[in-house]
Amino acid sequence: MHEASHPAYDSSDRADGSGHPAYDISDDKGRVDRDVVWQFLSTEAYWGRWRTRGDVMAQLDASWRVVGPYERGTGAMVGFARVLSDGVALAYLADLFVLPDARGRGIGAGLVEAAMAPPGDRMRWMLHTGDAHGLYARFGFAPPDSTYLERPRPE
Repeated sequence: MHEASHPAYDSSDRADGSGHPAYDISDDKGRVDRDVVWQFLSTEAYWGRWRTRGDVMAQLDASWRVVGPYERGTGAMVGFARVLSDGVALAYLADLFVLPDARGRGIGAGLVEAAMAPPGDRMRWMLHTGDAHGLYARFGFAPPDSTYLERPRPE
């Protein structure tokens, strides 16, 4: 796994004249603003508010890849995604979010694309989500077939 910047997700390339700031997406784990991740996941994420800060930090540290969008100029992180993987055949996309003020600018799609960048492009991918199905469908995600079984987290 190597660290990379993904300038292709530079929102300044958009020809919408919106005046929104430009963002770069990076998979440099050391650049992640852990306070932003914790704040969002502990207060706004319907899928993971049961975790402690220690749980979230351990998950971040153990992730195969993490990606974040950073506002050019300020360096502020405005979203996040992480990937669990064996690095060869299987990957799970988790905890993807974009902060409310930065939504609607293609950042979510940039996060998915960066998360799935090589060698991830050759893997089988999974995720659980209650929303954004249209976004994930653009990257080939679909409901599982009859060969997929899962043991849910005990309550």
